[in-house]
Amino acid sequence: MPSALQFQCHLVLIFLAASKGETRYLEVRDASEDEPFLLLSEDLKRELSAGQIYRRSLRCIDMLSIEGQFTFTAEQPQLHCATFFIGEPEELITIDYNFVNIDCQGGDFLKVFDGWILKGEKFPSSLDHPLPTSQRYADFCESGKIQRSIRSSQNVAMIFFRIHQPGNGFTITVQKNTNLFPCNVISQTPSGRFTMVIPHQHRNCSFSIIYPVVIKISDLILGHLNGLFLKKPTAGCAGVGDFVELLGGTGLDPSKMFPLADLCHSFHGSAQMKIGCDNTVLRMVSSGKHINRVTFEYHQLDLQETENRKENIIEEFCFPSI
Repeated sequence: MPSALQFQCHLVLIFLAASKGETRYLEVRDASEDEPFLLLSEDLKRELSAGQIYRRSLRCIDMLSIEGQFTFTAEQPQLHCATFFIGEPEELITIDYNFVNIDCQGGDFLKVFDGWILKGEKFPSSLDHPLPTSQRYADFCESGKIQRSIRSSQNVAMIFFRIHQPGNGFTITVQKNTNLFPCNVISQTPSGRFTMVIPHQHRNCSFSIIYPVVIKISDLILGHLNGLFLKKPTAGCAGVGDFVELLGGTGLDPSKMFPLADLCHSFHGSAQMKIGCDNTVLRMVSSGKHINRVTFEYHQLDLQETENRKENIIEEFCFPSI
């Protein structure tokens, strides 16, 4: 099975249990099979001529990685719906409301969330996002705070909505914008290469791969200032303001994941680890005093690699005993 299709199927399974908020869950009644989820649809992108806008209807549960105009019209009461948006690592997502016909007084709602929520867990986590959680929601129905255009802080965003009256709905336009210094990222693919740079910013950045993977760090610069490497403590990363950690787990929120390794010394070379968790995260913590950079590549663990567990796989956590 091609890797893109594997990823689509993997995410569809996750979305079946996707959370609408902190405690309630989205439901999928009937995801039609006549049109696949448009994730990694490069053929479609090539077919669209310059200036042509892609248009299609939204499902109650949907996922999009392409720009265009999208319309949802309720054929029956739809109480737990969401659309997940994902771009390339260096892209931000802008969502514009073109038309909205919902009954806010009757209990309908239409909200944009800056990031993703799955099973009550958020990405980016509250520790890694520049805004408090309450400011990451843009509620169309909230009096006096209607925003016609919302831009994400990273390469993922989502809308969730409830519509009671058949025939009501909305139309949105989705656009991508360049992000010069990508911070929090969910990978579209189970393999790739990425360089994360935090230039004198006091922030934490996470790169999430929703797969068991082999991850190889080939270059790490921490505390790089005016061409000099600052001396680091010799024991562990405790108390160090700039470091990289590898996390693993079954959920989406990096702050709730299991710490697997810490790196707090600059090096040029290769450091590799096999991580058999459902979700693998490389997270950089930056004090803002320096320019920090990490380059890494990753690929999905194949079946043989997961069955033949090596000494550098975190077996006891990511491969629970059967």
